[in-house]
Amino acid sequence: MNDISTQMNNLPDFTGPRLYMDNAATSFPKPKTVHEAMMHFATQIGASPGRGAYAQAREAGRLMNQCRTRLCELIGADVQKPQQVIFTLNTTDGLNMAIRGITGYALANNTASHGKPHVITTWMDHNSVLRPFNALAQNNDIEQTRVKCDPKTGLVDPQDIQKALRPNTCLIAVIHGSNVTGTVQPIADIGKIARKHNITFLVDSAQTIGHMPLNVIDANIDLLAFPGHKGLLGPLGTGALYIRPGVEKIMITTKEGGTGSISDQDTQPNFLPDRFESGSHNAIGIIGLSEGVKYILDKGIDNIWAHEQQLMRIMIEGLSEYGDMPGLNWYGPQGVKNRCGVFAVRVEGYDQPQALSDILESRYGILTRLGIHCAPLAHQTFGTDKIGGMTRFSFGPFLTTQDVKYASDAPGQLCLETQTVVK
Repeated sequence: MNDISTQMNNLPDFTGPRLYMDNAATSFPKPKTVHEAMMHFATQIGASPGRGAYAQAREAGRLMNQCRTRLCELIGADVQKPQQVIFTLNTTDGLNMAIRGITGYALANNTASHGKPHVITTWMDHNSVLRPFNALAQNNDIEQTRVKCDPKTGLVDPQDIQKALRPNTCLIAVIHGSNVTGTVQPIADIGKIARKHNITFLVDSAQTIGHMPLNVIDANIDLLAFPGHKGLLGPLGTGALYIRPGVEKIMITTKEGGTGSISDQDTQPNFLPDRFESGSHNAIGIIGLSEGVKYILDKGIDNIWAHEQQLMRIMIEGLSEYGDMPGLNWYGPQGVKNRCGVFAVRVEGYDQPQALSDILESRYGILTRLGIHCAPLAHQTFGTDKIGGMTRFSFGPFLTTQDVKYASDAPGQLCLETQTVVK
């Protein structure tokens, strides 16, 4: 056991208030109105949307469709077509629906001589894309290309996406903001390439929606998958997939079942959202999500983004104070440009991220996420895959500048201590 480990084991538990810095996993706290709406639904409504003609069921359906409309407003979609928002359990659920829907249709309808459907993603993408692609490739249903990213910033060059195109490319899937380093990819430039070549463009916005402005029309996004429980400030178990009008025609369904509509037929409805929403909804969660989205719309996404950018500047300034010390490393873009409020660090002397995360909690009360973050290729990009990954700080709208200043100082202070111990 080294000296640092001995020191850490002798530390008392932190007795002050905890500072939650794991909003990339799920946001905390939530707006009070989210809890109030869920409690009202649970105690006053309680009905399943679309499963009855009585007043409570109608009200549940109205509230659920209100959430769809609010989401369309937030992402710049047509608020007159809220049915294009399909509710899911989380981002992974939406990504799988999109990936298997598009590739399944392409595989079933490929009459050309181009071979199996081809898909493209990047080395910064999450296992929610990498694993479905791998499963399809192992089943010999698709061919795939994974485009490498810059080892310093994590950015993908849109021209490398362009070069990866094939005649049989049917889908480009790109993460908007990295859940490891906060790297924000140039999705608008990639979207132009996809639209020019008539290729479906899928974006994973798990770390950006609710944090920064995002417009599906301007970025030529065909499919947008996102969670309800992160930047949108809703409860766990919620999410959605936005489908650009017309794209549903080139998607197969990945599950079928009861929808509460055309129940006299034993085939899946063709209309949205029912075509992709089988089974009873997580109505109480969706009603909570709706209030989270309303909170964002009322505050203004531009104002929320300005606050997050301010927090990023403070974090960067704090980490940069110790920039001359070789024992402190932080990853991704080194400025506010091309990033969101997710920061990953390593401190010399804490060889495993577990050790760093433990001491941040036990000494400073800072709650972080450690490890590989379900993004193995991102860690390969930065060379941290073989050394246990990184320790991640991630922001939410209720963090203050003082909170982030406090958090940004901690890694540098620990780095100073390790250098003293080594000497």
